[in-house]
Amino acid sequence: MNEKAIGQLSGLAGRLVAEGLIEAQAASQAQKDASLERMPYVQYLVEKKGVNSQRLAEVASQEFGVPLFDIDAFNLTFLPDGLVDTALVTKHHALPLFRRGNRLFIAVSDPTNLAALDEIKFHTGINTDGVLIEENALSKAIARWVDSQDQLADGLEDLDSSDLDDIDVSAVQEGGEGEEGGSEGVDETPIVRFVNKVLIDAIKQGASDIHFEPYEKNYRVRFRTDGILREIVRPPRNLAPRLSARLKVMSQMDISERRIPQDGRIQMKLSRNRAIDFRVNTLPTLFGEKIVLRILDPTSAQMGIDALGYEPDQKEMYLKALNRPQGMILVTGPTGSGKTVSLYTGLNILNTPERNISTAEDPVEINLEGVNQVHVNPKVGLNFAEALRSFLRQDPDIIMVGEIRDLETAEIAIKAAQTGHLVLS
Repeated sequence: MNEKAIGQLSGLAGRLVAEGLIEAQAASQAQKDASLERMPYVQYLVEKKGVNSQRLAEVASQEFGVPLFDIDAFNLTFLPDGLVDTALVTKHHALPLFRRGNRLFIAVSDPTNLAALDEIKFHTGINTDGVLIEENALSKAIARWVDSQDQLADGLEDLDSSDLDDIDVSAVQEGGEGEEGGSEGVDETPIVRFVNKVLIDAIKQGASDIHFEPYEKNYRVRFRTDGILREIVRPPRNLAPRLSARLKVMSQMDISERRIPQDGRIQMKLSRNRAIDFRVNTLPTLFGEKIVLRILDPTSAQMGIDALGYEPDQKEMYLKALNRPQGMILVTGPTGSGKTVSLYTGLNILNTPERNISTAEDPVEINLEGVNQVHVNPKVGLNFAEALRSFLRQDPDIIMVGEIRDLETAEIAIKAAQTGHLVLS
């Protein structure tokens, strides 16, 4: 093609010809073919015409005066969930990278692909900015993202089916108030639905704890039911950071902090009249953060002593001890054996208008109406021993101590039990 024809090519195509990356005629024809196949021009040149991806990206950066970014510099673990669906990503060959306020930054390999930014803005209602990424790197990132979405959808099928439409999840702050744990529309994403599904199934199966565990080559979720851990599902290993991030967002933890343990709390509203709390703890391990959720179901304290599974003589012994005016009842046993439920069931039996009941717990696991519950906080000097001292000045009838961890607490608890108070621990 002569120089006049070359001069008729403008923008990126003309610059590519001038740089010798493609012949003018081929560049012109590629524009038409890319339009017919509804592919971004840059993607078409790399996939169909074999143009060098890195050189093309450098030329595009120079032509449009925009910086070229390395996609590996972005943490793709925390790609924005729930904003852009898979069909839109593959249609426009554009991948959401991160969100800052009311701006969504989109990875594109073609700066002229304005249709992608416009349609994503239309669907999300958020202003969009393009981030220039080399084509081959972008294609690989999109392929990994799409694959993770498909794998997570398959993981959902491994769990029991249940209706998630009415589930409302929020974080619980120290004051006990719930705060919305996600933005509108997020609950439809696979990662969110997967986590909600796990929580719902754990409740349905009567589990006491949920374990999210990353290992070198796999990832597993286990439930502790009747004191025994059982494997439930194995989601894809590459989703471990996203599952961790989702759980930390739900419980209002710092998702960027992965070096130290964190504690949080989640509340899941199953209906207008029923809500389940989860106590959440993260632990940095060799291959990622292990997260354990303790299920705190308020209804478990109201199910009655007959539902605890005691033998008749054990039931009689427990009720006889609860009816004593003073003394100490110690509930012991392995993890998941029902210690907490046994204590709360006892408190529920004792909870009458004629009695003053106070509890010191770390943390308060189940809220009981009519019981004065104290969440101990050693950081500010409120430990079990200090709480017990205060209880003795509060005219108590019954005291419950979550754990007797040291000699001082044990001495005060025994003293209380010997001076006209019933102490449970």
